[in-house]
Amino acid sequence: MPTGTVYGTGGGLYRVALDAGPVVDAFLRGKVKREALTGERVVIGDRVRVEPAEGGFTLESVEPRTRQVVRRGQGGRRAKVVAANVDALVVVTAARDPDPRLEAIDRLLVIAESDELRGVLVVNKVDLPEARPAADELARRYARAGYDVHLVSARTGEGLRELRAVLCRGTSALVGPSGAGKSSLLNALEPGLALRTGELSRRGGQGRHTTVSARLIPLPGGGLVADTPGFGDVGLWGVDADQLPGCFPEFRPFLEGCRFRGCSHVHEPDCAIRNAVEEGRVSAERYASYALLREEALAAH
Repeated sequence: MPTGTVYGTGGGLYRVALDAGPVVDAFLRGKVKREALTGERVVIGDRVRVEPAEGGFTLESVEPRTRQVVRRGQGGRRAKVVAANVDALVVVTAARDPDPRLEAIDRLLVIAESDELRGVLVVNKVDLPEARPAADELARRYARAGYDVHLVSARTGEGLRELRAVLCRGTSALVGPSGAGKSSLLNALEPGLALRTGELSRRGGQGRHTTVSARLIPLPGGGLVADTPGFGDVGLWGVDADQLPGCFPEFRPFLEGCRFRGCSHVHEPDCAIRNAVEEGRVSAERYASYALLREEALAAH
């Protein structure tokens, strides 16, 4: 039975790139369709088996996933798998227009850590007037936390060679708020894609959604990129409050230094994390994101 990778979904059809070469459209077989209705959805990146049928192919089975990008909408009660068998989560933010939201960046990077993905931060639109200071500050903050940071411009091409090298390493998922320029970056990296892009909304300076469904895009130099709809208000899924400190890489060297076992790093005396914040060894803004996400994790349980 031929095997392949799901490159796109929509209208009850699944675009499957077969290992043997061609890309085919496949319908869900009855058993797989029933599983999809109970929550085990087929998503981009899934490895599947298909079978020739009258008028096309049927999707017969889905192979176990190695990793997956999982999120929930805030207030949501169920997990949503966005992409499967992904190696890296590439968080795209704009240096300005719209202005970066630190808490949103931290939330997406925690998703990367909790899903055991390599986290990468891309700061786009560095060519805009007065954007460079904000971009440089973001680079300092997140490089200090241990992340690979790239300052880029989809318009001028700055930083795109280095970003291409990152995206050509396995399968990457591009995530970030609408308006950050994810589709523009992909168009700049591979002009033949001609992905639809949009301007900022005149109300509030927020981006409009231009990617309406997730798709997996092969790059000529190797590597696959999952282009996903804009991540706005994204909730964590499956991250307990006790697990959260380990999702902040810069916290890890201090986790064994607290006075009390099971320290929440919020109110206990002699907390090594809070001491590191006071001494300037851990960013106060990153710690504030931790405290906010911890409250959210506690409320979810």
